[in-house]
Amino acid sequence: MKINELTGKVIGAAIEVHNALGPGLLESAYEACLCRELDLRQIGYERQKELPVTYKGMNLDCGYRLDVLVENSLLLELKACEKVEEIHKAQLLTYLRLTGLQIGLIINFNVTLLREGIMRIVNGLAE
Repeated sequence: MKINELTGKVIGAAIEVHNALGPGLLESAYEACLCRELDLRQIGYERQKELPVTYKGMNLDCGYRLDVLVENSLLLELKACEKVEEIHKAQLLTYLRLTGLQIGLIINFNVTLLREGIMRIVNGLAE
């Protein structure tokens, strides 16, 4: 599946979750429901996948985890916050660099319309 098609399917799943639950819940609730929706749509994912950090040949046990990795190619950073800050974008870009992935989505469920809470972050690709 091409990345744009996959991204569209994941956004559709997130919209379904947001339509059912609305804003105001904890991030963990949205993560669980989004993963259930991905299951129903037969989209492969890994939830809370460990993110190893290596610095100059030394493995660091920092406890970082990816919220959701979809089909080993799309990284999801889920939020339930008032506003997505620049640090959230920088965090996702760092995760993309550490994993070698090129595309990630920040999905903030704490908005009235979900399309206002979705940001696409790109690592090393022309938009």
